[in-house]
Amino acid sequence: MNVELDFGAVLERWPELAWGTLGTLWLALCGMILAMIIGVAGVAVRRSNSRIGSGLVIAFVELVRNTPFLVQIFFIFFALPLAGVRLDPTTTAILALGLNGGAYAIEIIRGGVESIPKGQSEAGFALGLSRADIFRLIILKPALRAIFPSLASQFVLLTLMTSIATSISAFELTSVAQRIDGDTFRSFEVYFTITGIYLALSWLLMTALAAVARLSFNYPTK
Repeated sequence: MNVELDFGAVLERWPELAWGTLGTLWLALCGMILAMIIGVAGVAVRRSNSRIGSGLVIAFVELVRNTPFLVQIFFIFFALPLAGVRLDPTTTAILALGLNGGAYAIEIIRGGVESIPKGQSEAGFALGLSRADIFRLIILKPALRAIFPSLASQFVLLTLMTSIATSISAFELTSVAQRIDGDTFRSFEVYFTITGIYLALSWLLMTALAAVARLSFNYPTK
């Protein structure tokens, strides 16, 4: 059985694919920002003297890391309306991505923070710095430098996870691909094309994050 491939039917829909790619990048960027906010805040709470706050952060991390992302996004989109909280697909996707990425970011950042010698914190107190300044300047910045490759890998994974948002009809690349597939019946060509786009996005994101690391953490360690 001979199957003729026709990428022309897919490539002529390139404007839709381009918009879908931008939709994916928007979800990923917003998810990353939210994940970093949750990650830094979660580590700060865990290092505080609040046992209740620390316990809640631990429970959040365990809940998110031990449940499927698809279940998490379904819960936010389909279950929360029963409690009166209704979110549109894009907002739901960003929130789900941020919460999921944030749980992993907490553990990554915590590992980096705990690698900083306690003597550096004690030196900060001796200099009269506040606890917030010590955490921000003496602990967090060196920790981020050490763990940045792990965070970068997590953010690339978060970008690829945006494809799951198609399950709630959020606008992104995979949802556009499904629509084109339904119109053209060129499944191989459609999904081969978006596979290449996702590969390109991953490479571009890793390159951009590497540039950020060079610009942000280009200082001597000794």
